[in-house]
Amino acid sequence: MSPQVGYDPHPHMRIPGLAAGVHVGSSGKPAYSFHVSADGQMQPVPFPPDALLGSGIPRHARQLHTLPHGEVVCAVTISNSTRHVYTGGKGCVKVWDVGQPGPKTAVAQLDCLNRDNYIRSCKLLPDGRSLIVGGEASTLSIWDLAAPTPRIKAELTSSAPACYALAISPDAKVCFSCCSDGNIVVWDLHNQSLVRQFQGHTDGASCIDISNDGTKLWTGGLDNTVRCWDLREGRQLQQHDFSSQIFSLGYCPTGEWLAVGMESSNVEILHVSKPDKYQL
Repeated sequence: MSPQVGYDPHPHMRIPGLAAGVHVGSSGKPAYSFHVSADGQMQPVPFPPDALLGSGIPRHARQLHTLPHGEVVCAVTISNSTRHVYTGGKGCVKVWDVGQPGPKTAVAQLDCLNRDNYIRSCKLLPDGRSLIVGGEASTLSIWDLAAPTPRIKAELTSSAPACYALAISPDAKVCFSCCSDGNIVVWDLHNQSLVRQFQGHTDGASCIDISNDGTKLWTGGLDNTVRCWDLREGRQLQQHDFSSQIFSLGYCPTGEWLAVGMESSNVEILHVSKPDKYQL
């Protein structure tokens, strides 16, 4: 999970890109969506409409700002008011005010970890008054953003040497930390104490998302697996195996689809209750 850009440790695992023009749809454009059968056969298909339409699913995007952080950025989070953006890079989180038009300079800098260590995740609590930061260190820091100048108000220390991803429960009572040892640590934010650990990934847990109802946790790992956990019972519900390390995942607002970003440059889309799988 090193943040080097352009380094390819597994060139033989690359799948030739669409530039080869192998699959061309009826419109003459290259196909971007493929249905993956149980035996791994790929068929170009239109993506299912129910994955594209629904409340909370954006229809388009446009660029509003460019934020010149200055180094590799591994983590970004945006306040609910969408006025402030927090970007995590090497040793610090920079805070940006995007409420006004025009060129941007950071309005604050929060020095976290050591100067040479990368921040891998930062998450705001829903009220926007606290920021949790994790990265290449065994300690998570909780920042008080409501203070006259932001300051660290608490620290959470685990046995793992690094945190790759964070998630906050919908009720903001607990924080989930994806650790480099494969464990997902659950922290009580009120008492700043470790509540439990989800153990299953055999290599670093790299990414995480929570279902909208707060009952399930989805995690991806460097062990090439995506796992679903029951938060109430504290047990693993599902495991999906892939041929590549998992770097990111996102749960659909409708609660039916999961997008999985792979080290192999592909995005795999799973349906959470049907065997259907798609690749972009």
